[in-house]
Amino acid sequence: MSLLLIDMKNFRNQLWKMGLMVFLVLLVSPVLNAEEEKGWTKGKKVLMTNIGGVTAITGWGIAKWNYFENDASINGEDWFSKNSKEGGADKFGHFYFSYALSHILSGVFDYWSYPSKKAASLGSFSSFAMTTFMEFGDSFSDFGFSYEDLIMNIFGSAVGYFLYTDPDLSSKIDFRIEFIPDLGQPDVTTDYDNMKFLMVLKLDGFEFTKNTWAEYFDLHLGWNAKGYSDNNMARERNISVGMGINLSKIFEKFSMKKTSKFFNYYQLPYTYISTNKNLNK
Repeated sequence: MSLLLIDMKNFRNQLWKMGLMVFLVLLVSPVLNAEEEKGWTKGKKVLMTNIGGVTAITGWGIAKWNYFENDASINGEDWFSKNSKEGGADKFGHFYFSYALSHILSGVFDYWSYPSKKAASLGSFSSFAMTTFMEFGDSFSDFGFSYEDLIMNIFGSAVGYFLYTDPDLSSKIDFRIEFIPDLGQPDVTTDYDNMKFLMVLKLDGFEFTKNTWAEYFDLHLGWNAKGYSDNNMARERNISVGMGINLSKIFEKFSMKKTSKFFNYYQLPYTYISTNKNLNK
């Protein structure tokens, strides 16, 4: 009986690794079709970008997340519940990372002269591919494979596509992170105690605010969790609403386009007021 259990365990690991190899083939094939003319020049760039991303994730995963040190496992993480692993902050982290990565990659592919919608589709697909690979790597670490994380990765990549291809919608909505990392942490990418995730409604995207004071302000809906990574702190899951200064609009007025765009993704601390509700109480 014990021998059978060992064989089943080995079979499960081999099946999981086979799935990973199939995924890598699927990762490559759409990218190869990204450029059918001009000697594959742009297609090769996209392919190498994906390979580079997977390589970076693998290196970081081995160094920080103990990739490939455990047998494959699947863990349920209870979404945003009080008893979830990170109070839901990690789920918003997966959404935000895949969303922001899709925009970064779409911008790069746009720069490489892809039509905007094609660049966005390649950027979103590449983001999904890289973050899904990350989840496969997690399955061989202490984290385990999480279907909740996978769903948030898909959601973030899809939202990234729609906002990148719809200027009117993106003029009204941002997804941002507020984060001052604790450099004493061994892995700043999972320092969720110091992260806050925000959905922002930008008032300057509406016609009725044009040329009024209101265009310099945003409305915020936020989520953060504390104490889940530090057992010495009381655990909190905080939902917040607030109003802040639209720094992107201010820098746009001064023709500082790159800085303006940066603040579409990053929320500078102390530039807004908010009220919080601790859902753990």
